[in-house]
Amino acid sequence: MLDQISFSSSDEVFSWLGQFVNMEQGSRPPSMRAERMEIMARAAGNPEKSAPAIHVAGSKGKGSVTAMASAMLAEAGKCVARYLSPHVVEYRERISLNNDFFDESVYIRAGNNLRQVTEKITNASSKEYEALKTVSDGNPLPTFFELLTLYYFLCAKEAGADALAVETGMGGRLDPTNIVQSLVSVITVIELEHTDILGSTIEKIAREKAGIIKKNHPLILAEQTHQDGRDALEVFVKRAREQNAKLYYFPDIVVLKNISVTKNGTNWTLVDKTKEFFALPLEFSIRLSGEIQAKNTSLAALAVKKAFPDISAETIQRAAATVSLPARFENISGLFADSKGTPPPVDIIVDGAHTALSVKLCVETWLSLYGEGGLLIFGCTEGKDSESMARILLPYFSKIIITRPGTYKPSDPERIFAIFKSIAGQNSEKIEFIRDTESAVHYAIKTACEKKLPVLGTGSFYLAAEIRNYVGIGCNRAK
Repeated sequence: MLDQISFSSSDEVFSWLGQFVNMEQGSRPPSMRAERMEIMARAAGNPEKSAPAIHVAGSKGKGSVTAMASAMLAEAGKCVARYLSPHVVEYRERISLNNDFFDESVYIRAGNNLRQVTEKITNASSKEYEALKTVSDGNPLPTFFELLTLYYFLCAKEAGADALAVETGMGGRLDPTNIVQSLVSVITVIELEHTDILGSTIEKIAREKAGIIKKNHPLILAEQTHQDGRDALEVFVKRAREQNAKLYYFPDIVVLKNISVTKNGTNWTLVDKTKEFFALPLEFSIRLSGEIQAKNTSLAALAVKKAFPDISAETIQRAAATVSLPARFENISGLFADSKGTPPPVDIIVDGAHTALSVKLCVETWLSLYGEGGLLIFGCTEGKDSESMARILLPYFSKIIITRPGTYKPSDPERIFAIFKSIAGQNSEKIEFIRDTESAVHYAIKTACEKKLPVLGTGSFYLAAEIRNYVGIGCNRAK
């Protein structure tokens, strides 16, 4: 039995949630069964049924698509509850009212409700406990992400949300978010990720992602660019057919023209080849830099239009122009200044890229804006394809610093350093290892400011968060 608690702040709720098994920090769950979340949701009164949703899965870009869809729905006048992961600065980023936080009273009331539900389902004499025990290999305790997801739905219901924009945590079929009532599902590009849990092939991973496709509700599917993308596409086509879900494959229905990427954002024209979504071409101008963000925004536009046909193209365009997201090729140098109000003399970019494809796309954007020869800060968590990322990154930076991506998740920076050194060969002298993240960031920024080098920090959202925390101090020290 958990201690009886009456929360008085959202911080207290998130602190309390921290006692539960958390896969994000390397813990293994007692089991992964969809029935677990269904039992918990029933105990809470099924808050996930309080509003229709757009549900987004994929290996990369799902957070951007979710945020864009949320902004478009909000611009149309809807009260939108947004669910993202991970957070960069604080937990409330994951559970928000579009791009703003809920009123603190919403977090508190939903948190106290969550506590009461948790008391019920962890009470050994309750029917919920027995039900969970049956589907949990003997360990019925809920996990951090299950409870966080339930907390999101409770906050949404408490706030009277009339639309939900929901990003999956991992996979799809067994993800706790998959209890959502989605009008439209969106699946972004698939890569090899979390192979110890989702499977070791693109086909197996696609099968897990395809689990979010709902019966009689359409799927908006991104172009599958992995070398085994055809395997993924076949999985999605088969699953959509089984669910009687119409599949809209991105390259078949739209073309993006005149894509222009600058340091201030991305511009392009979306042409709907089918005329089913938009009769006329749409001109987009967004704050996020990168061709991939043009594709993510366009996926969101298609999903919103399919889910809510009455939302106008003008509303969608207007909303897209307002969105900013931390750690998506984000230039943070302007966020910090010295005591005289002077910003750092170099651009500092952070990007949460943590797969080979996402790093490749990040580097492509970097090269188009800054060219070769910048300074790289790199750190990734355990289980990532660090060798592939190293091969992509190594040729383009004159100075590389390997460090820990913070301490939130397990990592082995010494091994990553050895991989970079081995691949670099005769060019290995440009690589340095500084285990302590704060020290690495301070040294990197000082060096970059002295040599007038732009800085890229990538490899993990957690590293991006650490750089955001420390970069102001580093730049001020470099003055």
